[in-house]
Amino acid sequence: MSWLIIVNFLFVILFLLLLWVPMKRALHMFQQNRYERERYSTWLINNIKTQYKQNYIPFVLLIAIIIAGFFMEIGIYRIAMALIIVLWFIYLIVKELNQEYIKPLVFTDRVKRQLVVMTILYLIMMVAMMQFRFEWESVMLFMCTYGVWFMVFVMDFITRPIEETVKKKFLNDAKHRLEGFNNMIKIGITGSYGKTSSKNILQAILSEKFYSLMTPASFNTPMGITRTIREHLKPIHEVFICEMGADHVSDIKELCDFVHPSIGLVTSIGPQHLNTFGSLENIIKEKMTMIESLPQDGVGIINKDNEYIRNYKINNTCKLISYGIAQSDVDYHAINIVYSPKGSTFVVVSKDGEHEFETRLLGEHNIANICAAIAIARELKVEWKELQQAVKKVQYVEHRLELKKINGYTFIDNAFNSNPVGSAMSLEVMKMMPNRRFIITPGMIDLGVQQDEINKEFGRKMKDKVDEVILVGVQQTKPIVEGLQEVEFDSTHVHVCKTVKEAFALVYTLATPADTILLENDLPDAFNN
Repeated sequence: MSWLIIVNFLFVILFLLLLWVPMKRALHMFQQNRYERERYSTWLINNIKTQYKQNYIPFVLLIAIIIAGFFMEIGIYRIAMALIIVLWFIYLIVKELNQEYIKPLVFTDRVKRQLVVMTILYLIMMVAMMQFRFEWESVMLFMCTYGVWFMVFVMDFITRPIEETVKKKFLNDAKHRLEGFNNMIKIGITGSYGKTSSKNILQAILSEKFYSLMTPASFNTPMGITRTIREHLKPIHEVFICEMGADHVSDIKELCDFVHPSIGLVTSIGPQHLNTFGSLENIIKEKMTMIESLPQDGVGIINKDNEYIRNYKINNTCKLISYGIAQSDVDYHAINIVYSPKGSTFVVVSKDGEHEFETRLLGEHNIANICAAIAIARELKVEWKELQQAVKKVQYVEHRLELKKINGYTFIDNAFNSNPVGSAMSLEVMKMMPNRRFIITPGMIDLGVQQDEINKEFGRKMKDKVDEVILVGVQQTKPIVEGLQEVEFDSTHVHVCKTVKEAFALVYTLATPADTILLENDLPDAFNN
């Protein structure tokens, strides 16, 4: 009996080691799907065939091992199983070390709790299986390799109440802290796209005159904002710039009730996160909640170039200020825009006259974002000369039409979360670039039932704006190829690669340092198949 206990103990240790890689991978995908069961379920349904297809040989061998276990002598069987587990573990570790993740798993406190709970669940399962025939090791090998994807649901069911309690505690603490800053100017920014860029530009401009704090990176959820308040907000701060994201109905209302901004900016509205919003009408209403939640003495800043914003009837009597490029009947109108490899120049027309600006940023949407920041700054009494100097110093927002040199080549990095409007503007920028123009892209994602048509239109728009198209992902980019074919784009200049690494290797063989290469959108690992 003691011998059997020792053997079972050794197998438990082997299984815990083996479990590490698939469990890490499953939690990684759960994190990329924002810890939401519905989003993760959708991802799993769409990808489970791919997961099994990529590992069909180990899967077949595993089934064979389980069957063979019923006919083998127990001593030989256990030795064979131990050897298989060790070899399988080595295989998974080598595969993991060679895997390049676009967005690696972040080991937050939440993920650590999830790891502990899943490990305990597997330990309970192993102990329970030991009570049956010796073939429990075969079944456990299957559960560690393939069952882990579904164990995430059990883990989430157990940990969800804990996470909600932790979330509520931190949220209440942050809310009380924020309420203590009575004289602070609180600015909320939302939109389908352009939020982060507008926030960074506004921070760069206002920080010239005020002690200003913004939510970092894409910290635009309740917990991201909570973390910013608890860790960074100090009594010295005069302005708090808060990016507010939403992919469900009522998200913006929840954030506005949390932060209570007195100035609200809606940058744009479009078909993004349709999978979770359900309809474009829901998106429009949700984003405009930012303006409708402002106090009567608040100020709403709206982008009239966006037709959904322009045609929306706002249910609030607060002061409204408009900006735009295509629309001239606005309070702040950008004209005479010129792009070059050095940046952009433009003129802002307002009731105060015309004022010239220059910036290292590229793209019409960046000019629009600067206009929005100028509109807010003028409300806060920042002088035009101060604005001109501040705009000149604005730094690139990482991965958002960021002009950079990589290995001596000129890149325009627009790799963060591409969208229909932003991608079209990126192509307009490329149209003005000298020499040959390249684009590397996997297309756009998370656009629901409209995704294929939007990507097809993206392909159509590439005509006469780029010379070489390098697509990443065979299945993902089929609509783009169809769009290129419809406009008779020369197919000899269209290349389809399986990975980002392969795409970069190709562009370095085709381009020269005098050419320009656009990186349009990355492909999160949850969609990379």
